[in-house]
Order: sequence, then C-alpha cells, then structure tokens
Amino acid sequence: MSEALASFPDTRDDSIRPPQSVVTERPWIRWGLIAVALGFLALFLVLPLITVFAQALAKGWGAYLAAFTEPDARSAIVLTLTVAAIAVPFNLVFGVAAAWAIAKFEFRGKNLLVTLIDLPFSVSPVVSGLIYVLVFGSRGLFGPHLVEHDIQIIFAVPGIVLATVFVTFPFVARQLIPLMQEQGTAEEEAALTLGASGWHAFRTVTLPNIRWGLLYAVLLCNARAMGEFGAVSVVSGHIRGLTNTLPLHVEILYNEYNFVAAFAVASLLAGLALVTLAIKSFLEWRYADDIAAGTRRH
Repeated sequence: MSEALASFPDTRDDSIRPPQSVVTERPWIRWGLIAVALGFLALFLVLPLITVFAQALAKGWGAYLAAFTEPDARSAIVLTLTVAAIAVPFNLVFGVAAAWAIAKFEFRGKNLLVTLIDLPFSVSPVVSGLIYVLVFGSRGLFGPHLVEHDIQIIFAVPGIVLATVFVTFPFVARQLIPLMQEQGTAEEEAALTLGASGWHAFRTVTLPNIRWGLLYAVLLCNARAMGEFGAVSVVSGHIRGLTNTLPLHVEILYNEYNFVAAFAVASLLAGLALVTLAIKSFLEWRYADDIAAGTRRH
C-alpha cells in the first residue's frame, strides 16, 4: 500500500507549508551586524547629541536661559524664523507647480527641468553663495546697478533669503514628483470630464492625494532652511545683530570661547532636529498608509 501511495505525485498546496526563512546567516553574525550598526549610531549620533545638551547645561539653567536673552541671540532667532517663513512658502509654490507639470504633462524641456531641480544637490552651498556674491555683490554683474539704486542684496536679508531658497527648493518638488507619477492622471481626467475646472480638480482631487507627502516635504524644507550654514555664511557678512542666523551665531560664540552659550544655542537647533524627526516619523507612517490605500484604489 505504501509503495502504491508513493507512486502518486504530491499535489498538496505549497501555500499551506510553513514559510521558510530567507536569512541564512548564523544568529551570531546577525546580532554582530546589529551591534555594529547600533554602536556606529551611538558614537556618531547619540553621543554628540548628549554632549550638546550636557555642555549647554554645564553652568546651570540660569546660564542656559541667559544665552537666549542676549540681544544678538534674539536677533539671530528672529532672522532665522523670518528667512524660513519666506523661503518655505516660496519653495512650496514652486515645488507643487513643478511636480504637477512634470508628473501630469508632457512638454519639451521636461528632462532639463528635472535636471535643474536637482542642481542644488550637486553644487556645494558655499559655491552657490559665492555665485550670488559674484552676481549681486557691489563688484558683481548687477552690482553697479544695485548700488546706483541703493539696493543691497549681499550682506543683507535679501541675500540670505536667496541663498536659502536656492539650497532648499528641490525638497518639495523631489518629494512630490514620484508620488504624483505613481498616482497617474486618471482621477484628474475623470474630474475634468465631469465638468470641473483645472483649479477645482487640483484642489479637490490632486491636493488631497498628496497632502501627507506635501507636509513631509515642507517639514524637511523648513528644517534645512533653519539649519543652513554654508551658503548663508558667504552672503551674510557675519554682521552681529543684523545678518547672523542661528548657525552663524553658534559659530561666533564658539570662536569667542563662549562655549556654554554656543552649546545652548546649538541645543535649540538640536531640539528642532528632534522635533522634526518625530514629526517625520509620524508623517512617514501616515504617508505609507495613504500610498497603500492609493495603490489598492488604482
């Protein structure tokens, strides 16, 4: 009987078999790799972060809070918030428009536009700041015209805004382009077929589909705008109380050996980074759910 049964092929469904592990390394190798990764993060990320807050509070809360009440520090905070408040909305409008055009339409120069959007990722921020100096400086391309009309861009707030906009404008567009391309144009075309205008279709169809990705992109753009150092350092002139943002103010305090104040101001930027990381993690979780829902819907 057993020999007869053995002659029949096995027709059992493979789907009911227990899943096989794809990890073939020995446990000690896996745990060793995990330990190396965690050790690297602890050494180069967690330890410096702890050091910043420890040095900032080295002389107590009084000295820590005094670092923010100093006039130059208040001026740096206000300037940083002002520059971010100008640069982020500008990049928001540009990023949405560029992503919508690239993902939804076909036109000549599309690949060139994508390449130009990626340009700030390949150019050093210091070089981009130097370019603005060569263009808008007193001896630059438009310098004589600006001096004649008493317009100052370099070593003033407009130059800082321009440099910040340049280094941050890819963030929104680069986040939205693949999302819009994945969603396609079927829903917008259906809305237009039913009589909706282009603006109405964008407001009621496109924008709700990209809302979490858009918030995620704006968050990253704002974090970069407030923490930018290289380009802003070149165009600001380091004028205390006037053109120093928070990163530049930290550099000046550290060079003056005012370590407690320097680390106190740096802890503000570090706290911003931690808040950004927390919101980023939440948006990634929420954003992933929307992508999965959109994939099932399409």
